Amino acid sequence: MTNQTRIDFARTAPKVFRAQRQFEDAAGAGLDPALGELVRVRASQLNGCAYCLHMHVSDARKAGEDEYRLHMVAVWREATSFFTAQELAALELTEAVTEISERGVPDEVYARAAEHFDESELASLLALILSINTWNRIAIATAKIPGTDERTASA
Repeated sequence: MTNQTRIDFARTAPKVFRAQRQFEDAAGAGLDPALGELVRVRASQLNGCAYCLHMHVSDARKAGEDEYRLHMVAVWREATSFFTAQELAALELTEAVTEISERGVPDEVYARAAEHFDESELASLLALILSINTWNRIAIATAKIPGTDERTASA
């Protein structure tokens, strides 16, 4: 593991970075921001992205998310009482999409999510999951250092 970011992706690929930021902004439209942070946290945990995990736990805390719920995201299947049925469906879909190479997105997982989100919300949720997975890969590939994001440096 390195102590130094490999490249500054925003500086070296500004068009791609801006496009990804625009995708991220559009992806969360129409979803509860707290739900969005839970999704980002879970995908970042699964992908092992310390940079994004630090950022999104910090963002969730600043937005008023309960500390205990944040601790339970990693074990949500055993801690279902901490989350709503909609949040559980979103976390399950997040896992399926993030780990898509293992078994795809099973019909029953998609159906459970569709019970809690209308088509527009479901499309936004899928886009949000896709976006955080892309950010995780950018951060890991470029060796972003956790805690160096200007929004979370003092968190």
